[in-house]
Amino acid sequence: MRQHLNSLLLSSAALAMALLLATASNAATPEAKPAEEAVTFEPAKVQSFAGAFLAARTADVDADYETAITLYRKALEFDPANLEIRERLMISLLLAGHFEEGLAEAEALKEDVSVERITTLVRALDAIRDERFADAKELAAYSGPNDLDRLTQTLIGAWADVGAGKGKRALETIEQMEGPDWFKVFTQFHMGAMAIEMGDAGTARKHLTAAITNQEAVATAPDTFMRAVMALARLEAENGNKQKALDAISVGEEMISNYAPLKALRESIERGEKPEQQITTAVEGAAAVLFSVGAALNRQGAEDMVSLYLQVSHALDPDSADTLILLGGIAEKLEQPERAIGYYQKVPDDSPMQRISELQLGLALAGTGEVEEAREHLKALIASDPSDLRSYLAYGSVLSDAKDYEAMAANYDKAVEVIGPVPDRGDWTIFFQRGIAYERLKAWDKAEPNFRKALELNPDQPQVLNYLGYSWVDMNRNLEEGLDMIRRAVELRPDDGYVVDSLGWAYFRLGRFEEAVSELERAVQLRAGDATINDHLGDAYWRVGRKLEAVYQWNRALISEGEDVNREEIKEKIANGLPPLDPTATTADGSRKEPVAPAPVPAQPTDNKS
Repeated sequence: MRQHLNSLLLSSAALAMALLLATASNAATPEAKPAEEAVTFEPAKVQSFAGAFLAARTADVDADYETAITLYRKALEFDPANLEIRERLMISLLLAGHFEEGLAEAEALKEDVSVERITTLVRALDAIRDERFADAKELAAYSGPNDLDRLTQTLIGAWADVGAGKGKRALETIEQMEGPDWFKVFTQFHMGAMAIEMGDAGTARKHLTAAITNQEAVATAPDTFMRAVMALARLEAENGNKQKALDAISVGEEMISNYAPLKALRESIERGEKPEQQITTAVEGAAAVLFSVGAALNRQGAEDMVSLYLQVSHALDPDSADTLILLGGIAEKLEQPERAIGYYQKVPDDSPMQRISELQLGLALAGTGEVEEAREHLKALIASDPSDLRSYLAYGSVLSDAKDYEAMAANYDKAVEVIGPVPDRGDWTIFFQRGIAYERLKAWDKAEPNFRKALELNPDQPQVLNYLGYSWVDMNRNLEEGLDMIRRAVELRPDDGYVVDSLGWAYFRLGRFEEAVSELERAVQLRAGDATINDHLGDAYWRVGRKLEAVYQWNRALISEGEDVNREEIKEKIANGLPPLDPTATTADGSRKEPVAPAPVPAQPTDNKS
């Protein structure tokens, strides 16, 4: 029933998506588990193979690739022939962005079947970069059973053909490739981009139109879908078809609103300009293959694979702004804000995504502890363009982390002024965040209308349903409607432990203890190791007479992660249990109301999905 307020408001990873996509047609980025404090090593003091290897693996797991590289090399000093160490060294080099050094290791390991997938890919892309297209085509040949590898390597081989002047063969190769339906958005986009590079506008138009009218494309690969939209719009503009270009942009806007690069492209075409295509060479096309696949795979738990694809893509196309921003987002999820800042600072000044990078940079600054610098940076961005609602979301996130709720409320008041009297559906986030700010200021008369407005704009938004529903239950108001809202949030997010916890804790507050136990047990399974959920389950167990299990859960809460629990209160409960129920305290429906202190903030999903 609760969540850290900074995650509730907008974690920087989730906000990265919100900044790009003010609605949630896209898959949002899930909350990353806070990393344990990294262990630091002094490689010069490591005096054994075992010490170097174990230290390197620890750094590797912590995504501290630079330290891992140093320590793997130290381990190789003790055992130069150790194949496993050399494999991990190669991967760490690529993940850290050291493509040339990683390539050298890939060449040395090209006969090693255990990393053949990586060495072949890296070597093929290096061949394309060096315009050794025949070598690239040979290296990219694939006959295995893995759909993803077949798609990736077939597209790379096709781009090698394009580079060699064999574009017709490239298109035929892709047309003949068999695979699942989700291949289509990737193959259609890349065939369209290849045809543009070949100067065949008709073929390009056919494939790009198919890509942007693919109903599942947005869910499968939103980044590639938007690249297809923009490629078609640029193609039409180049051929003097201004209205058709704008029509293509409208298709993208209908699917994903407030996408900054698309907005910038519309403005450029409306001015009569003919913007250059994003992909103009086979090298950029090969880089785009890895971007397409990496972006589509970008989810919790896949950071290493996604980073590898994106880092190699970045090596081939170092000015690609969307690749840099995705790499920055991954660094933030891994709690490496300094590294994220480095990526954001590389985004070219003339890129339509430059403002997004500046917004993310502000969030990353806050992540390094430079809160005042972050605030000033984001305030300056608001001042430079007061109409850009993304700036208010970013600044509001920093203010929430700092628990400066008065400034947060004032920030969203300004944002609502910018929205005006007729908000769009995607503006629900602004009203939701303003409602939270006023709720934290204990100004419920101002908070509730904002939650209602957010639901009016987006009726099935689980975050808002959960927050408003629980708040009503906690205040003993609108009990049935409130419970219905929480249940609906659980239906929408059945695997979100925080939301299930919210329902369980609402039952507890209403004195429906058996139902509370049932939901809270499920929440603990979904979100193991969360202090607040363990604490809630302990309370529920106590009320149904399972006192040994209650004490066990309270003890678990003491050693689990969580900022929102009062550990002194938990220790008191372990020593003395909960106080007896007041038999005269009832809710409006006649059930016994639990006489506990005001509950923490209700839990919400950590993404920004509509």
